[in-house]
Amino acid sequence: MFITPKFDKNGCQRLASINGRNKEMLMDITVHRLKQGEELVVSEKDMESAILLLQGSLELEYDQNVYRVQRKDMFQDLPTCLHISKNTAAMVIALEDSEVLIQSTQNDREFKSRLYLPSQAKKVTSCEGLWEDTAKREVITIFDYYNAPYSNMVLGEIFVPQGRWFSYIPHHHPQPEVYYYRLQREEGFGVCFIDDKPYTIKDGSCASFLGGQTHAQVTAPGYPMYCCWMIRHLENNPWKRTRIDDERYTHLLKKE
Repeated sequence: MFITPKFDKNGCQRLASINGRNKEMLMDITVHRLKQGEELVVSEKDMESAILLLQGSLELEYDQNVYRVQRKDMFQDLPTCLHISKNTAAMVIALEDSEVLIQSTQNDREFKSRLYLPSQAKKVTSCEGLWEDTAKREVITIFDYYNAPYSNMVLGEIFVPQGRWFSYIPHHHPQPEVYYYRLQREEGFGVCFIDDKPYTIKDGSCASFLGGQTHAQVTAPGYPMYCCWMIRHLENNPWKRTRIDDERYTHLLKKE
């Protein structure tokens, strides 16, 4: 499924809902535009939640802790993310106009809240030296099976230079995945391929991939792209950084 950007009157864009639109993703995913002074309470009885600051300045209150965090925007600064288990409440207070993404899913386990700070983020350069660097990009995994084995989710970010491909070569995996795209300018665009069908990416677009669906993306020259990627582990089959490449393109991975 591909979703074009649309915020409701309360400044909320819903990308996926366990009991509604895009329910096959097995996650609740929302993006919130908060005005200065607005408050948002994140508290789920049966679900864990990740609160990712996209841009702005927030005060986060949880577990008797109070932290102030800031991010100029997702293109210039590294991520800050608060990860909480079920039965844990977090208060999000906008100290200035801000944008926040919230990812949640069902999880019977309880775990200690964790705040991931920009100083802990590690960028990995992918596909450097391949195909004249036309798929070179930087990837951050905020948390996954290896640093948060108690979680049922994966959360990360991709920073794509202008005119580059990512999620390349086309690949798939059994676990459902959601991509949330951002561009710096209104006229910017890219293309997402779900299997062999193309969709135009605009600022705020969202793509979701069922298990087994191949996916690949490209952004236009002149328009760097940000992408937040979110995976839902399956029962007894967590995502362990494995991908199944489309056999039609695996010859591109062979060294000359």
